[in-house]
Amino acid sequence: MELPVIRKSADLSVEPNLREYAAACKAFSWDSAQEWIDGLPGGGVNIAYEAVDRHVVHGRGDHVALRCLGKQTQTDITYAELARRTNTFANALRSLGIEPGQRVFSLVGRVPALYVAILGTLKAGSVFAPLFSAFGPEPVKQRVVIGSGVAMVTSAALYRKKVAPVRDEMPTLQHILLVDEPGDDVSDIPGALHLTELLAEQSEEFDLAQTGPEDMSLLHFTSGTTGTPKAAVHVHGAVVAHYATGHFALDLHAEDIYWCTADPGWVTGTSYGVISPLTHGLTMIVDEGEFDARRWYRTLAEQRVSVWYTAPTAIRMLMRAGPELAEEYDLSSVRFVASVGEPLNPEAVVWGREVLGLTIHDNWWQTETGGIMIANYAACDVYPGSMGQPMPGITAGVLQRGEEGRAQAGPDGHVVEVPAGEIGELALRTGWPSMFRAYLDEEQRYNKCFVDGWYLTGDLAKRDENGYFWFIGRADDVIKTAGHLIGPFEVESVLMEDPRVAEAGVIGVPDPMMGERIKAFVSLKPGVDDDPKALRRELTAHARRRLGPAVAPREIEFSDDLPKTRSGKIMRRLLKARELGLPEGDLSTLETPGGDSK
Repeated sequence: MELPVIRKSADLSVEPNLREYAAACKAFSWDSAQEWIDGLPGGGVNIAYEAVDRHVVHGRGDHVALRCLGKQTQTDITYAELARRTNTFANALRSLGIEPGQRVFSLVGRVPALYVAILGTLKAGSVFAPLFSAFGPEPVKQRVVIGSGVAMVTSAALYRKKVAPVRDEMPTLQHILLVDEPGDDVSDIPGALHLTELLAEQSEEFDLAQTGPEDMSLLHFTSGTTGTPKAAVHVHGAVVAHYATGHFALDLHAEDIYWCTADPGWVTGTSYGVISPLTHGLTMIVDEGEFDARRWYRTLAEQRVSVWYTAPTAIRMLMRAGPELAEEYDLSSVRFVASVGEPLNPEAVVWGREVLGLTIHDNWWQTETGGIMIANYAACDVYPGSMGQPMPGITAGVLQRGEEGRAQAGPDGHVVEVPAGEIGELALRTGWPSMFRAYLDEEQRYNKCFVDGWYLTGDLAKRDENGYFWFIGRADDVIKTAGHLIGPFEVESVLMEDPRVAEAGVIGVPDPMMGERIKAFVSLKPGVDDDPKALRRELTAHARRRLGPAVAPREIEFSDDLPKTRSGKIMRRLLKARELGLPEGDLSTLETPGGDSK
């Protein structure tokens, strides 16, 4: 049954930043948006200055920037204090000889030191690259090697489990900056320094690096279906889009209490878990704990959260907890809820209205776009299941696909947009500030993402007669599980490390909780007659050790008949068709999560 449109979807007790969509789009330009940031006093632009120091300059230094919720404690950090702490971190990098442009990685959860490290790195003109703390040693090694990481912010426990097994394979990694309090013996960790001790030696004054809008600021990794992870390069000028998208899509105001639940190891946890909210000068909740339905409701109520940005996986878990739990808490402070990570199913939108009394506003973007591109807005109608409408300043289109399933230019060098209601590849006109500038050291791979002035997203979508976009599926085989993009090649490669495995094919299978769960099809070498149950357990354990539980397959099926191309490449799309009982033809209408940000 088609769900009715939700008119004027949000609580408008606060004047929304975008009240009339068409008028806002007509009035907006990226040139005019430059006026929303200050720029460095000496010229140029630096993300950390816009997120922290400018608020101190404008007299808001006493306003709480971070409200850090530990397991037993709560710590408030004002903008003035955050400015001082990030200055000491920038000085620490300089004292270690870490230069502008060099890469600093993180492998740690939501602790205050992480946020100081991100912003301090940017102040120093160095490049920050977050890692997902649930990664295993192999994904960590791949990314540090690709990014030529010179330093890593982590804990002793995470280092010993995730980094130590592959440390000898990361020759550029020199400094391990531990967030743990001094005391434990870390003599087994080469280059280890306790941040507490290192920062205590540094000055609280720092002259920010005079970075320009095109200087590299962030390195975010995203998986592909084949080959190694891609390192998307973002620049300091992206802060204009971080501010603008927070203004329009998340309806951020300076007096908001804002909570983004995204893991800091992914792009959402950086763009909207750090940069965008802080540029608005609001108070941001930093919750060290993992998901727990009762804890989350209590946090929303006790912290008087007004804007909440979360993921469909988390929403489905709250739905499973039942409406009675939500009724125990006063959620009246929440005025705007948004979701990202995978498409938000219509039932979740209805649940939000019935249980929270609020519409959940889905939005869409990717690691490469650096910021929200398509959204449902506070004062606009919401069609449950739709991604929404393009941001002011963003031109989106649905392009006709060629024989290989991707958009391509015709003989005249131009692409063709399909009519409303037809499925094609979602594309964006180039030129917005947070657009990625490169895949590090992979120019050819980067160039393939663009044709005729469009960035090709790799997502299939359609646009309706009202101008709303609807996600259909991925044009490739990247798996989206619980909001995380997983490249099948990484998983297949690890499975094939077992000498009994001849081939492996990995797909995502629709899952009501995670969006997709990872399933592997494994072909064994001739003569292998191990007990299937025991072998399955051994392969699963090996994958979990190497890749981490978030990336390892949840199901393994043994098969002697893996579909292949003539060249011998396993056809994952046919594996998926067989798994779902679909015709082994064009899967363009298959609704699998994929295009939204991680």
